[in-house]
Amino acid sequence: MHYRRLGNTGLKVSEISLGSWLTYGGYVDSNPAIKTIHRAYDLGINFFDTANVYMQGEAEKVVGEAIKSFNRDSIVLATKVFWPMGEGPNDRGLSRKHIMEQANASLKRLNVDYVDIYYAHRFDPETPLEETLRAFDDLVRQGKVLYLGVSEWTAEQISEAVHIADKKLLDRIVVNQPQYNMFHRVIENEIIPVSKKHGIGQVVWSPLAQGVLAGKYKKGESLPEGSRATTNNTSINKFLTDEHLTKVEQLTNVANELGISISQLAIAWILRQPNVSSALVGASRPEQIEENVKASGIVLDEGTLEKIEKILQ
Repeated sequence: MHYRRLGNTGLKVSEISLGSWLTYGGYVDSNPAIKTIHRAYDLGINFFDTANVYMQGEAEKVVGEAIKSFNRDSIVLATKVFWPMGEGPNDRGLSRKHIMEQANASLKRLNVDYVDIYYAHRFDPETPLEETLRAFDDLVRQGKVLYLGVSEWTAEQISEAVHIADKKLLDRIVVNQPQYNMFHRVIENEIIPVSKKHGIGQVVWSPLAQGVLAGKYKKGESLPEGSRATTNNTSINKFLTDEHLTKVEQLTNVANELGISISQLAIAWILRQPNVSSALVGASRPEQIEENVKASGIVLDEGTLEKIEKILQ
Protein backbone atom coordinates (compact mmCIF):
# COMPACT_ATOMS: atom_id res chain seq x y z
CA MET A 1 0.00 0.00 0.00
CA HIS A 2 1.20 3.49 -0.87
CA TYR A 3 0.37 6.53 1.28
CA ARG A 4 -0.19 10.18 0.41
CA ARG A 5 -0.39 13.40 2.38
CA LEU A 6 -3.89 14.68 3.05
CA GLY A 7 -3.72 18.00 1.21
CA ASN A 8 -0.89 20.11 2.62
CA THR A 9 -1.09 18.51 6.08
CA GLY A 10 1.44 16.09 7.52
CA LEU A 11 -1.22 13.37 7.81
CA LYS A 12 -0.55 10.27 5.67
CA VAL A 13 -3.54 8.30 4.36
CA SER A 14 -3.64 5.11 2.31
CA GLU A 15 -4.21 5.69 -1.43
CA ILE A 16 -7.20 3.37 -1.12
CA SER A 17 -9.64 4.01 1.72
CA LEU A 18 -12.71 2.07 2.81
CA GLY A 19 -16.15 3.66 3.07
CA SER A 20 -19.46 2.47 4.47
CA TRP A 21 -22.10 4.20 2.33
CA LEU A 22 -24.71 1.72 0.99
CA THR A 23 -22.90 -1.10 2.74
CA TYR A 24 -22.51 -1.33 6.49
CA GLY A 25 -25.32 -1.14 9.03
CA GLY A 26 -28.06 -2.58 6.82
CA TYR A 27 -27.27 -3.66 3.25
CA VAL A 28 -24.43 -5.89 4.48
CA ASP A 29 -24.63 -7.94 7.69
CA SER A 30 -22.27 -6.74 10.42
CA ASN A 31 -20.18 -9.94 10.46
CA PRO A 32 -18.94 -9.76 6.82
CA ALA A 33 -18.66 -5.99 7.19
CA ILE A 34 -16.31 -6.36 10.16
CA LYS A 35 -14.30 -9.05 8.34
CA THR A 36 -13.94 -6.71 5.34
CA ILE A 37 -12.70 -3.84 7.55
CA HIS A 38 -10.20 -6.16 9.26
CA ARG A 39 -8.96 -7.47 5.88
CA ALA A 40 -8.57 -3.89 4.62
CA TYR A 41 -6.48 -3.05 7.68
CA ASP A 42 -4.31 -6.14 7.15
CA LEU A 43 -3.71 -5.02 3.55
CA GLY A 44 -2.40 -1.63 4.67
CA ILE A 45 -5.55 0.52 4.50
CA ASN A 46 -5.36 2.98 7.40
CA PHE A 47 -8.24 5.26 6.34
CA PHE A 48 -11.87 4.41 7.20
CA ASP A 49 -14.83 6.62 6.32
CA THR A 50 -18.42 6.70 7.56
CA ALA A 51 -21.19 9.22 8.33
CA ASN A 52 -23.87 9.70 10.95
CA VAL A 53 -26.63 9.47 8.33
CA TYR A 54 -25.56 6.08 6.90
CA MET A 55 -28.39 3.84 8.07
CA GLN A 56 -29.12 6.51 10.72
CA GLY A 57 -26.06 5.76 12.85
CA GLU A 58 -25.95 2.00 12.36
CA ALA A 59 -22.95 2.16 10.00
CA GLU A 60 -20.97 4.11 12.61
CA LYS A 61 -21.74 1.41 15.17
CA VAL A 62 -20.47 -1.33 12.84
CA VAL A 63 -17.29 0.63 12.10
CA GLY A 64 -16.81 1.28 15.82
CA GLU A 65 -17.17 -2.42 16.58
CA ALA A 66 -14.70 -3.34 13.82
CA ILE A 67 -11.95 -0.88 14.79
CA LYS A 68 -11.98 -1.53 18.54
CA SER A 69 -9.33 -4.24 18.10
CA PHE A 70 -7.01 -1.83 16.23
CA ASN A 71 -4.46 0.48 17.80
CA ARG A 72 -6.38 3.79 17.59
CA ASP A 73 -3.19 5.66 16.64
CA SER A 74 -2.74 3.43 13.56
CA ILE A 75 -5.94 4.46 11.74
CA VAL A 76 -7.45 7.61 10.27
CA LEU A 77 -11.17 7.75 11.02
CA ALA A 78 -13.64 10.09 9.31
CA THR A 79 -17.33 10.83 9.79
CA LYS A 80 -19.75 13.53 8.70
CA VAL A 81 -22.61 15.86 9.68
CA PHE A 82 -25.42 17.61 7.76
CA TRP A 83 -28.27 15.32 6.69
CA PRO A 84 -31.41 14.85 8.85
CA MET A 85 -31.01 12.63 11.89
CA GLY A 86 -34.53 13.19 13.21
CA GLU A 87 -37.84 14.92 12.55
CA GLY A 88 -37.13 18.16 14.44
CA PRO A 89 -36.24 21.47 12.77
CA ASN A 90 -32.75 21.39 14.35
CA ASP A 91 -32.02 17.75 13.54
CA ARG A 92 -30.25 18.69 10.30
CA GLY A 93 -27.91 21.20 8.71
CA LEU A 94 -24.74 22.88 9.96
CA SER A 95 -25.92 24.99 12.89
CA ARG A 96 -23.75 25.01 16.00
CA LYS A 97 -26.45 23.06 17.83
CA HIS A 98 -26.66 20.25 15.26
CA ILE A 99 -22.88 20.03 14.75
CA MET A 100 -22.09 19.79 18.46
CA GLU A 101 -24.86 17.29 19.21
CA GLN A 102 -24.04 15.09 16.24
CA ALA A 103 -20.28 15.17 16.86
CA ASN A 104 -20.85 13.83 20.37
CA ALA A 105 -23.38 11.24 19.12
CA SER A 106 -20.94 10.03 16.45
CA LEU A 107 -18.10 9.68 18.97
CA LYS A 108 -20.41 7.61 21.17
CA ARG A 109 -21.50 5.32 18.31
CA LEU A 110 -17.92 4.89 17.10
CA ASN A 111 -16.76 4.40 20.69
CA VAL A 112 -13.76 6.72 20.29
CA ASP A 113 -12.55 9.91 21.96
CA TYR A 114 -11.90 11.74 18.70
CA VAL A 115 -12.26 11.46 14.92
CA ASP A 116 -9.37 12.35 12.65
CA ILE A 117 -11.55 14.04 10.02
CA TYR A 118 -14.99 15.64 10.42
CA TYR A 119 -16.79 16.60 7.21
CA ALA A 120 -19.60 19.02 6.47
CA HIS A 121 -21.52 16.48 4.38
CA ARG A 122 -23.04 19.23 2.20
CA PHE A 123 -23.21 23.04 2.20
CA ASP A 124 -25.94 24.57 4.38
CA PRO A 125 -27.36 27.77 2.84
CA GLU A 126 -29.53 28.35 5.94
CA THR A 127 -26.64 28.70 8.39
CA PRO A 128 -24.03 31.52 8.33
CA LEU A 129 -20.74 30.00 7.22
CA GLU A 130 -18.90 31.60 10.13
CA GLU A 131 -21.22 29.84 12.62
CA THR A 132 -20.41 26.48 11.02
CA LEU A 133 -16.66 27.12 10.88
CA ARG A 134 -16.55 28.39 14.47
CA ALA A 135 -18.36 25.27 15.73
CA PHE A 136 -15.90 23.09 13.78
CA ASP A 137 -12.99 25.09 15.19
CA ASP A 138 -14.30 24.55 18.73
CA LEU A 139 -14.39 20.78 18.14
CA VAL A 140 -10.75 20.92 17.05
CA ARG A 141 -9.81 22.92 20.14
CA GLN A 142 -11.66 20.43 22.34
CA GLY A 143 -9.62 17.59 20.82
CA LYS A 144 -12.69 15.81 19.45
CA VAL A 145 -11.70 16.44 15.82
CA LEU A 146 -8.20 16.69 14.31
CA TYR A 147 -8.88 17.86 10.72
CA LEU A 148 -11.83 19.50 8.96
CA GLY A 149 -13.36 18.69 5.61
CA VAL A 150 -16.30 19.32 3.31
CA SER A 151 -18.14 17.17 0.79
CA GLU A 152 -19.67 18.25 -2.51
CA TRP A 153 -19.12 21.99 -1.92
CA THR A 154 -18.60 24.27 -4.90
CA ALA A 155 -15.27 25.97 -5.62
CA GLU A 156 -16.82 29.27 -4.55
CA GLN A 157 -18.06 27.84 -1.23
CA ILE A 158 -14.64 26.32 -0.51
CA SER A 159 -12.89 29.62 -1.27
CA GLU A 160 -15.27 31.56 0.97
CA ALA A 161 -14.73 29.10 3.84
CA VAL A 162 -10.94 29.44 3.52
CA HIS A 163 -11.22 33.24 3.43
CA ILE A 164 -13.41 33.38 6.59
CA ALA A 165 -11.20 30.89 8.44
CA ASP A 166 -8.07 32.92 7.66
CA LYS A 167 -9.72 36.23 8.55
CA LYS A 168 -11.12 34.93 11.87
CA LEU A 169 -8.10 32.71 12.69
CA LEU A 170 -10.21 29.54 12.63
CA ASP A 171 -9.04 26.04 11.74
CA ARG A 172 -8.95 25.56 7.96
CA ILE A 173 -10.58 22.97 5.74
CA VAL A 174 -7.88 20.55 4.51
CA VAL A 175 -9.90 17.93 2.62
CA ASN A 176 -12.78 17.78 0.17
CA GLN A 177 -14.84 14.66 -0.58
CA PRO A 178 -16.39 14.86 -4.07
CA GLN A 179 -17.66 12.23 -6.46
CA TYR A 180 -15.01 11.50 -9.09
CA ASN A 181 -14.60 8.71 -11.61
CA MET A 182 -14.06 8.18 -15.34
CA PHE A 183 -17.73 8.96 -16.01
CA HIS A 184 -18.06 11.90 -13.60
CA ARG A 185 -15.24 14.44 -13.98
CA VAL A 186 -16.86 17.66 -12.74
CA ILE A 187 -14.10 18.47 -10.23
CA GLU A 188 -11.36 18.78 -12.86
CA ASN A 189 -12.33 22.27 -14.06
CA GLU A 190 -12.72 24.28 -10.83
CA ILE A 191 -12.56 22.16 -7.65
CA ILE A 192 -9.06 20.73 -8.16
CA PRO A 193 -7.44 24.10 -9.12
CA VAL A 194 -9.04 25.90 -6.13
CA SER A 195 -8.11 23.04 -3.80
CA LYS A 196 -4.47 23.06 -4.98
CA LYS A 197 -4.33 26.79 -4.35
CA HIS A 198 -5.53 26.38 -0.75
CA GLY A 199 -3.72 23.14 0.14
CA ILE A 200 -6.87 21.00 0.16
CA GLY A 201 -6.70 17.33 -0.89
CA GLN A 202 -9.45 15.25 -2.52
CA VAL A 203 -10.77 12.03 -1.03
CA VAL A 204 -13.01 10.88 -3.87
CA TRP A 205 -16.10 8.72 -3.54
CA SER A 206 -17.63 6.38 -6.15
CA PRO A 207 -14.30 5.83 -7.98
CA LEU A 208 -15.86 2.80 -9.70
CA ALA A 209 -19.10 4.58 -10.63
CA GLN A 210 -20.92 2.45 -8.04
CA GLY A 211 -19.53 -0.78 -9.44
CA VAL A 212 -20.13 -0.10 -13.14
CA LEU A 213 -16.36 0.39 -13.64
CA ALA A 214 -15.73 -2.95 -11.95
CA GLY A 215 -17.10 -4.60 -15.08
CA LYS A 216 -19.88 -6.49 -13.31
CA TYR A 217 -22.65 -5.07 -15.52
CA LYS A 218 -22.76 -6.16 -19.19
CA LYS A 219 -24.60 -4.58 -22.09
CA GLY A 220 -27.69 -6.62 -23.02
CA GLU A 221 -27.45 -8.85 -19.93
CA SER A 222 -29.71 -8.89 -16.88
CA LEU A 223 -28.45 -7.31 -13.66
CA PRO A 224 -26.33 -9.61 -11.48
CA GLU A 225 -28.33 -11.01 -8.57
CA GLY A 226 -27.61 -9.22 -5.29
CA SER A 227 -25.76 -6.37 -7.01
CA ARG A 228 -26.16 -2.74 -5.99
CA ALA A 229 -28.33 -2.05 -9.05
CA THR A 230 -30.95 -4.53 -7.79
CA THR A 231 -31.45 -2.62 -4.53
CA ASN A 232 -33.38 0.64 -4.11
CA ASN A 233 -30.26 2.60 -5.08
CA THR A 234 -31.45 4.56 -8.13
CA SER A 235 -28.34 6.77 -8.36
CA ILE A 236 -26.51 3.99 -10.23
CA ASN A 237 -28.95 4.16 -13.15
CA LYS A 238 -27.20 7.12 -14.82
CA PHE A 239 -24.14 4.89 -15.33
CA LEU A 240 -26.09 1.87 -16.64
CA THR A 241 -26.60 3.18 -20.17
CA ASP A 242 -25.49 1.42 -23.36
CA GLU A 243 -23.04 4.28 -23.98
CA HIS A 244 -21.36 3.79 -20.62
CA LEU A 245 -21.37 -0.01 -20.85
CA THR A 246 -19.77 0.17 -24.31
CA LYS A 247 -16.99 2.30 -22.82
CA VAL A 248 -16.58 -0.25 -20.02
CA GLU A 249 -15.98 -2.96 -22.66
CA GLN A 250 -13.33 -0.80 -24.35
CA LEU A 251 -11.67 0.08 -21.03
CA THR A 252 -11.63 -3.62 -20.11
CA ASN A 253 -9.55 -4.27 -23.25
CA VAL A 254 -7.05 -1.59 -22.13
CA ALA A 255 -6.87 -3.18 -18.67
CA ASN A 256 -6.34 -6.64 -20.19
CA GLU A 257 -3.40 -5.33 -22.24
CA LEU A 258 -1.80 -4.15 -18.97
CA GLY A 259 -2.57 -7.38 -17.14
CA ILE A 260 -4.77 -5.66 -14.56
CA SER A 261 -8.52 -5.58 -13.86
CA ILE A 262 -10.76 -2.76 -15.05
CA SER A 263 -11.41 -1.71 -11.45
CA GLN A 264 -7.66 -1.40 -10.86
CA LEU A 265 -7.37 0.62 -14.07
CA ALA A 266 -10.21 2.94 -12.98
CA ILE A 267 -8.66 3.57 -9.55
CA ALA A 268 -5.13 4.03 -10.94
CA TRP A 269 -6.59 6.57 -13.42
CA ILE A 270 -8.00 8.56 -10.48
CA LEU A 271 -4.70 8.36 -8.59
CA ARG A 272 -2.92 9.94 -11.59
CA GLN A 273 -4.18 13.23 -10.09
CA PRO A 274 -1.62 14.45 -7.51
CA ASN A 275 -4.37 16.44 -5.76
CA VAL A 276 -6.21 13.20 -4.97
CA SER A 277 -5.15 11.97 -1.54
CA SER A 278 -7.23 8.78 -1.54
CA ALA A 279 -9.84 6.86 -3.53
CA LEU A 280 -12.72 5.80 -1.29
CA VAL A 281 -14.05 2.36 -2.21
CA GLY A 282 -16.95 0.37 -0.87
CA ALA A 283 -16.67 -3.36 -0.26
CA SER A 284 -19.18 -5.84 1.09
CA ARG A 285 -16.76 -8.81 1.02
CA PRO A 286 -13.03 -9.15 1.83
CA GLU A 287 -12.29 -10.35 -1.75
CA GLN A 288 -13.49 -7.03 -3.17
CA ILE A 289 -11.04 -5.01 -1.08
CA GLU A 290 -8.22 -7.43 -1.97
CA GLU A 291 -8.90 -6.66 -5.65
CA ASN A 292 -9.05 -2.88 -5.17
CA VAL A 293 -5.90 -2.42 -3.09
CA LYS A 294 -3.80 -3.76 -5.97
CA ALA A 295 -4.45 -0.44 -7.75
CA SER A 296 -2.20 1.35 -5.26
CA GLY A 297 1.15 2.08 -6.85
CA ILE A 298 0.06 1.41 -10.46
CA VAL A 299 1.35 4.24 -12.66
CA LEU A 300 -0.32 4.58 -16.07
CA ASP A 301 2.00 5.78 -18.84
CA GLU A 302 1.13 8.61 -21.23
CA GLY A 303 0.16 6.22 -24.04
CA THR A 304 -2.34 4.42 -21.80
CA LEU A 305 -3.78 7.71 -20.51
CA GLU A 306 -4.26 8.89 -24.11
CA LYS A 307 -6.07 5.63 -24.99
CA ILE A 308 -8.36 6.06 -21.99
CA GLU A 309 -9.05 9.70 -22.81
CA LYS A 310 -10.02 8.76 -26.37
CA ILE A 311 -12.50 6.17 -25.04
CA LEU A 312 -13.98 8.56 -22.48
CA GLN A 313 -14.37 11.38 -25.00
